[in-house]
Amino acid sequence: MVASNSAVVLIVEDEPLIRFNILDVLEEVGHVALEAANADEALVVLKGRQDVDILFTDVNMAGSMDGLQLANRVRAMRPNIGIITSGMVRLDPMALPANTAFLPKPYMHDALISTINSLMT
Repeated sequence: MVASNSAVVLIVEDEPLIRFNILDVLEEVGHVALEAANADEALVVLKGRQDVDILFTDVNMAGSMDGLQLANRVRAMRPNIGIITSGMVRLDPMALPANTAFLPKPYMHDALISTINSLMT
């Protein structure tokens, strides 16, 4: 699968192997992939980069906040950013910020790319 529009995607995942795998997959299809191991790192990246189109965050992360808290903070800071959350949890859609997609783990890479493409249109 190829990206329909190139996006700058910030991947927030505390598991390095998963993060690196997603990074490779997204770059392979033409996206610019940035990475952060936790919410605090993600907020630093977002403060330094105004060009981030999509935040892709794990829900269950160690650190000062989990992925849902990060998604809510980012939605408040940047209302137009696309947000995708992912995890091995069952979430009430009402727990997600407005206009946020959820991908249950494990997910197929095509599902992630397709979700990114839909948020970019």
